[in-house]
Amino acid sequence: MSEEDFLAQRFEEHRPHLRAVAYRMLGSLSEAEDAVQEAWFRLSRSDTDAVENLGGWLTTVVGRVCLDMLRSRSTRGEEPLHDQDGWVRLPDPLISGPDRIDPEQEILLADSVGIALMVVLQTLAPAERLSFVLHDMFAVPFDDIATVLGRTPASTRQLASRARRRVQGAAPAPDADLTRRRRVVDAFLAAARGGDFDALVAVLDPDVVARSDGGTLLPSALRRGAAEVASQAITFARFAEAGRPALINGTPGVVAFAEGRPMSVMAFTIQGDRVIALDILTDPERLARLDLSALGV
Repeated sequence: MSEEDFLAQRFEEHRPHLRAVAYRMLGSLSEAEDAVQEAWFRLSRSDTDAVENLGGWLTTVVGRVCLDMLRSRSTRGEEPLHDQDGWVRLPDPLISGPDRIDPEQEILLADSVGIALMVVLQTLAPAERLSFVLHDMFAVPFDDIATVLGRTPASTRQLASRARRRVQGAAPAPDADLTRRRRVVDAFLAAARGGDFDALVAVLDPDVVARSDGGTLLPSALRRGAAEVASQAITFARFAEAGRPALINGTPGVVAFAEGRPMSVMAFTIQGDRVIALDILTDPERLARLDLSALGV
């Protein structure tokens, strides 16, 4: 085996981990693949003889690539607006069958990286996101992160702490019982399809937040409160011919279809038998690119 082949083999061993890092940073599966590929180019052009921990070295390289991509988004005006602006770009959803996560997605979803958490990560400034993701999710030392950011370890620690407070305040952990969460989703769907407003309100938290991302082709929206979300859910249910249960980033959700094509992907965050957040992807362009093979589509 040549030296280049040996290096490529070692890189492939780390690829799933690197994709997980890039997905959390970017929220885009295609951009995550681009970031990982760029890491390979940099590795193949580098002298790694003195690198003792290749996995750690590659993690920081991917982090640096993702940081550049995030800053480029901001320069082009592509960063998502915050909730108060009425629009938010949802991350690419990872869709599995209703009963188990696709084995290829398991490492991407380690640490229960649900859609609600990914949404919050995308509202962080690039440096905050890098510090939080690398340290809190992948245990990268602050000294190494500081090198990527060009800051001191102390200031990098402060960035991660600030990001941590934002995440804890805006992305509460869902209930752990998957079966109970599925029952709540089923109750939501039954009430929406039956046009039962009172039953729908009963399964929604009074302060529920529903975010939809329609991309450039459809209007996006932010709705708050059980009554407003329930009214919209009933209206939407009239247009969807069928809804298939699925796991969306490892948590119960629904993929709705109309005329055989996906109409929406709905991810639920549930606490105490009530829906506290509903994230809905309705962007036709992104829906058309989804891998729905796990649902038999």
